[in-house]
Amino acid sequence: MASRPPSARTSSLRTQKTKQLSTGARRAVGKRSGPGWGRWALGGWLMLALWLGVEYARLPDVSPLQTQNPRTTALMAQRAEEALEAGSKPRVRQAWVSLGAVAPHVVDAVLISEDARFYRHEGVDWTEVENALEQSVREARLGRGASTLTQQLAKNLYLSTDRSLLRKGKELLLTRRLEAYLSKQRILALYVNVVEWGEGVYGIEAAAREHFGVSARALSVAQGAMLAGMLPAPRRWLPAQRPEALRTRAGVILTRLEREGRISGAQAREAQAELSRFFGVPPAPGSVAEAIARLPAGS
Repeated sequence: MASRPPSARTSSLRTQKTKQLSTGARRAVGKRSGPGWGRWALGGWLMLALWLGVEYARLPDVSPLQTQNPRTTALMAQRAEEALEAGSKPRVRQAWVSLGAVAPHVVDAVLISEDARFYRHEGVDWTEVENALEQSVREARLGRGASTLTQQLAKNLYLSTDRSLLRKGKELLLTRRLEAYLSKQRILALYVNVVEWGEGVYGIEAAAREHFGVSARALSVAQGAMLAGMLPAPRRWLPAQRPEALRTRAGVILTRLEREGRISGAQAREAQAELSRFFGVPPAPGSVAEAIARLPAGS
């Protein structure tokens, strides 16, 4: 049997050594990269936990809110700054009232409009978050917000209206703190007294007098539904301008109030009639039904 020439044997040995070295190098790289990525991931989580801890420690103390009403809010300060930049004098109308001084159907309308599961979550409504994400994926666009009433209060009291992830993170931390220190009734009372209801109008009492010339206690069912319907766009959906979006949303709120037993059928019919008179149009049940179909159940 003929043997290979020395040059062929040398080349074969070199090839085998090269393969062995390549395999060993790949193994070494794999050994180094696996734990390396794990360390990076662990480091990232530790940094996130550290940031959350630092930010939580730096959050404002919300315990005084148990008994004290805030003199101003971050949103009021932001709106005042915006007015000054536009060359206008800042306008603030606000009058603090207890929940007992607000017509019950108005409070119910606000809850149905903004946070129907308010008493069943601890600050974040994960069911609503999931529904909002599913809607966004289904429609291939950013859908409705999923902020609870407590989250909105945290933003109004301490943060700005920007949509950065940093602001959202702080909002969630503040939400947890508010829920830890305050009762649901106190959170609700603070919310209805600081939320924006038009340019320079804050709180339900000022809103009732500004838009309808009555106290919060004297608001009719239809008026309460309109004020609740304003909340997604309080500086654009003004009753005096009779926007169609406000009429439709108020009609939806009235229907849900009846459906959930918050008002009687007679009250609902009377309120729908008042709503139609206010906007100067005949009742439009088709539009209301269509609007209801677009809203998630229980939201």
